[in-house]
Amino acid sequence: MSPVATPFQLQVADAAIDDLRERLARTRFPDQAPGAPWAFGTDVGYLAGLVAHWREGFDWRAQEAKLNAFAQWMVPLHGIDLHFLHVEGKGPNPYPLLLSHGWPGSVFEFLEIIPRLTDPARFGGDAADAFTVVAPSLPGYGLSFKPDQPRFGLEAIADCFAELMTGVLGYPRFAAQGGDWGAFITSRLGAVHAEKLIGIHLNLLAVARDPKALANPSPEEKAFLGELAIWLKEEMGYQWIQGTRPQTLAFGLSDSPAGLAAWIVEKFRSWSDCHGDLESAFSRDHLLANISLYWFTGAIGSSFWPYYARMHGPWPIAEGGVGVPMGYAAFPREIVRPPRSIASKWYTDIRRWTEMPAGGHFAAMEQPEALAREIVEFFRPLRPR
Repeated sequence: MSPVATPFQLQVADAAIDDLRERLARTRFPDQAPGAPWAFGTDVGYLAGLVAHWREGFDWRAQEAKLNAFAQWMVPLHGIDLHFLHVEGKGPNPYPLLLSHGWPGSVFEFLEIIPRLTDPARFGGDAADAFTVVAPSLPGYGLSFKPDQPRFGLEAIADCFAELMTGVLGYPRFAAQGGDWGAFITSRLGAVHAEKLIGIHLNLLAVARDPKALANPSPEEKAFLGELAIWLKEEMGYQWIQGTRPQTLAFGLSDSPAGLAAWIVEKFRSWSDCHGDLESAFSRDHLLANISLYWFTGAIGSSFWPYYARMHGPWPIAEGGVGVPMGYAAFPREIVRPPRSIASKWYTDIRRWTEMPAGGHFAAMEQPEALAREIVEFFRPLRPR
């Protein structure tokens, strides 16, 4: 018998909100390192302003209400209580679409793109392109976390999501889309649950990043290797600590909301198409809604687990392993951008490859209209009519 999902609404206790404000008021900031702001990590001046707004101006209840405007559910699955949004499409034949987020994101990433996918006619599109969207919180993330629950690697998350879609919700086949870890999960679904999928769409490519794998690189591949070398040298520190000593890091970020914010906003600035101005891409309240969800759920430590599992296990997608139709939106400020020649070694049926004019790693937040359009265009010829 399949597990039964029950309706869910988020309501953080008033005492937890008061505790957060008290902690923020007692923040002890470090001094600013010499040199340009942000050169060595999160800028002290920026974070001081963000903390002040979090304490005095941020309305968590308003952000909570935005999430609660969507239908949410909890279901006991694979040893945890899995949280997910399940938003019915408005059209003649909405098709099920699984959306998977990553780190340091959450389902708050999807609040602007979901209406564009479930009700395209409202935004000038065709109602025949409507999706019914299922957007889970990754196991160990946000509302899919409780203390002492089992930890999930990417392979286990993919299996859990496949069971959610087919066993719990009763969709024999579905579409799937993801970025960051969501792209790995979506690719894994395409590799090991291919019979359940009409296709997958990605805004990050889950290909192994081994500079030695290219013996005679083309000019395009050489350019990628140069970008990859910078990434491995300058941007990989968080992966090493999250992937080797996640428990140690969890103490500081679970106890200090300012520390948690510093850890997360630096990634939003570095990985987005904001040209150094973080709030040109994200509002303070949108950033803080995501950070607050990590804070109130206490899930930051468990959110590191996919990094530990990834660094201590094999690559989750075999070369040549994804044979379902694949579409890719190449955003210019994505963290790693392998060329099509490399991607085709992992994805053997690339149907759509679009160079996007703007946007970065958090595409659903940065460019919801453009990403929704790409998702619709890719799946339109694949979905049954």
